[in-house]
Amino acid sequence: MPITVWPIPAPAGGETMSNAMGVRLVHNLTHPSDLVIDLAVGPQLARAVIAAHRRSHLDAPRQLGWGREPATLIVTGWPLDDAMSPGEFFARCRAGLVPGGCVAVLLPHGDLVLPVDIVIAAKRAGLAYLQHVVAADRPPRPGQRTQLDIHTDVLILTRSTTETGGANG
Repeated sequence: MPITVWPIPAPAGGETMSNAMGVRLVHNLTHPSDLVIDLAVGPQLARAVIAAHRRSHLDAPRQLGWGREPATLIVTGWPLDDAMSPGEFFARCRAGLVPGGCVAVLLPHGDLVLPVDIVIAAKRAGLAYLQHVVAADRPPRPGQRTQLDIHTDVLILTRSTTETGGANG
């Protein structure tokens, strides 16, 4: 899968994302009036949802229900702040997504194995790995070698638009 670079400021301490990240996720992965489930820490995604005229459920992952209506986008930080296993979490995400909907998992950059473990858990739950986004403080410059200051990895997972009967998403 290709890796995409988003030149976006780092999140403030204790928060999942910056305002720019929230805007980018909402605009790239949803359309007006789509439902977004916000499991992130901080108000950034909620602001982006409101500004882009989307709808949202602003919940904590440990709550029993995310609502009955399936979402187009579920956004969460990592690691999960819950007793739920990654497999259980992704199975719940899959059940809460419309076909073609996405889960965006934001994790601090640096651990080379963690993204692989997340993708494996998501695939076992029936989600497909769609894209890896790295967020860096400054954009790469065409024709120049740039040292990126990467702060966040974003794994985009999707629910297949066709059901194959398997767990391949």
